[in-house]
Amino acid sequence: MAKQFFVMLRLRFIAVLLPLFLATMPAQAQVNVTFYSHDFGKNFPHAFFVLKGKLSNGQNVDTSFGFTAVNISPGILWGSVKGKVETAKPKYIANSNPHFTVTVADDKYRDLMALVAKWRNMPQKSYSLNKRNCVHFASEAIALLGYRFNPKTDFWKKPRSFMEEVLKLNPGLKK
Repeated sequence: MAKQFFVMLRLRFIAVLLPLFLATMPAQAQVNVTFYSHDFGKNFPHAFFVLKGKLSNGQNVDTSFGFTAVNISPGILWGSVKGKVETAKPKYIANSNPHFTVTVADDKYRDLMALVAKWRNMPQKSYSLNKRNCVHFASEAIALLGYRFNPKTDFWKKPRSFMEEVLKLNPGLKK
């Protein structure tokens, strides 16, 4: 009888203290990173990613990043030109193709921001259609998050095909 009493007392103690303990733990980040492609049309084809959610410190995150030439001109066909990291407008995102979304913690979010800063601060002429374009930028973000891509892909200039290839190489990714 005494044993049952102590078991019940212990269960009640846990029932009262566990929620208090969990409430004092720091919140975990819930930042979703969605990788997109944008096809030909009025715009140049493009790959980029969108970040939405909240960091453990409560900071809201709602932004996007892609890498592109400062000016889309025939010059990109002949060599390197000035490049920039840019944020897509909501209408552009809405008219683009989402391929997969992953949820990251604060540390991976900070790693992505460091990657963005690295590309933003590259010496100019930083954009090269063949060696350093939006797909290269997205591939670095994908690798940083621990997912596979084909470094010998035929799709460096085809964002949609590249993202579809990444999905095939990472069966756990969800559309």
